Amino acid sequence: MTFTEWILFFLVVQLIHFLGTWRLYKKAGRKAWEAAIPVYNAVILMKIINRPWWWVILLFIPIVNLIMFPVIWVETIRSFGRTSTADTILVLITLGLYIYYVNYVSDVKYREERSLHPGSAAGEWISSILFAVVAATIVHTYVMQPFTIPTSSLEKTLLVGDYLFVSKFHYGARTPITSIAFPMVHDTIPGVGVKSYLNEPSIPYFRLPGFEEIERNDIVVFNWPVDTVRKFFDRSGMRYDKPIDKKSNYVKRAVGMPGDSLKIIDGKVHINNEPLQLPDRAKPQYSYVGTTKGQALDPYTLYNMYGITDPSYYDPNTNQFFIQSLSEEAFERLKNNPNVASIERQIAPKGSKETKIFPNNNKTPWNGDNLGPVYIPKKGETVDLTIKTFPFYRRIIETYEGLEMGIDNELSLNGTQVLLNGQPVNSYTFKQNYYWMMGDNRHNSEDSRYWGYVPQNHVVGKPVFIWLSLDPNKSGFSKIRWDRMFTTVGGDGEPVSYFPYFLVVIVGLLGYSFFKKKKSKK
Repeated sequence: MTFTEWILFFLVVQLIHFLGTWRLYKKAGRKAWEAAIPVYNAVILMKIINRPWWWVILLFIPIVNLIMFPVIWVETIRSFGRTSTADTILVLITLGLYIYYVNYVSDVKYREERSLHPGSAAGEWISSILFAVVAATIVHTYVMQPFTIPTSSLEKTLLVGDYLFVSKFHYGARTPITSIAFPMVHDTIPGVGVKSYLNEPSIPYFRLPGFEEIERNDIVVFNWPVDTVRKFFDRSGMRYDKPIDKKSNYVKRAVGMPGDSLKIIDGKVHINNEPLQLPDRAKPQYSYVGTTKGQALDPYTLYNMYGITDPSYYDPNTNQFFIQSLSEEAFERLKNNPNVASIERQIAPKGSKETKIFPNNNKTPWNGDNLGPVYIPKKGETVDLTIKTFPFYRRIIETYEGLEMGIDNELSLNGTQVLLNGQPVNSYTFKQNYYWMMGDNRHNSEDSRYWGYVPQNHVVGKPVFIWLSLDPNKSGFSKIRWDRMFTTVGGDGEPVSYFPYFLVVIVGLLGYSFFKKKKSKK
């Protein structure tokens, strides 16, 4: 829905509210016209049902309002004596329209001094759970979201089994685009296996101000731009055309900034013709092939001495082995292993064509190790549109600059002439920033090399904190990576665990609570 359509929808809702409640407003000692003034009518209604004014704010927060509207409906009829279970069920199943019956047909009186406390223990529990869900939804949507690392694309910096807190406010929280969705879940309702949202009505894209911009080498959580799968790790079956905020969550490193020219030469990223300088915590990994002196490499030794978690292939006939993911630091140690005869990095040669590589036209002789140059679009910058640049920008102009920005764009070719919405064009000015995201695990990462740019409107947030880390290759207490618990994601040097300090704070709070209770009893 466009912004204009939402304004019209809002006015229709206000009309429905006025027609269904104006007599109730009068019975509560207010004026009928007060039910017709947008926003003001909500403030007055909070006074009528004896609820705080700030509940009005909750009515305008997407997803949270889906929880609050039923609460307001129930509170309204109870303020006029309709307190039975049947009344509650009727107002809920009619989506609030039962209030019309109370307003026009039922002979009700306003209960100004009604008790606001639940009449039963069950009611108390429901009330507490409801507002816990509201508070958690606000935090989850606008402040901090928990996130799990499912793949090894950022291995060494972020490990499979890391549990993160992702900040929404660093880059600016994005308001939900899906207006009707199950709270605090992503694209699928757990245990049920069905979609957690409706595609329509949708809310126009909007992002709250952040206090920092994405910087080069930042690790960023974003929605996978080309996502059409039912849910993460499920790429079979029906195609799903998802809203931006329900596309699968990915986490990669932002190596290319808006306005950059990026090349990959023999697996190394170059920005504006200069080698990319990675932070010291980043440990790029590549695939290696080698031979032993007659004995297979022990998996236990590979894992404990060289940090190799992916299975390595070994051919006993040729003594050849293959390791998919190995850091350069570990490579230097492994090549000195007395059982290793030779080892070298696998690099796809320049000029060899990989069919799945960006721009996905099966014509560019690029691969994951040798690619570019690629210009990364910047908001306000203009590029030439030619038959040569057409495949690089078609998707982002049609989809990210078009449909997902409320514009119906169509980019096509007429011979060698580029057409935008049927009209000849020679250039285009971008309306938002784009980024080039890559995993540090270069030969085991599905990233921008395969599907291109990440638009600004797909950015979710910044990982800031690892609160738990579980090693999938171990069990029991050894499964917990204690040295990674309560460590920061960014920063220089080796990560420092703040877990001992956390335990000290918890013990201090528990001790303070114990002595306070003991003192109050005396």
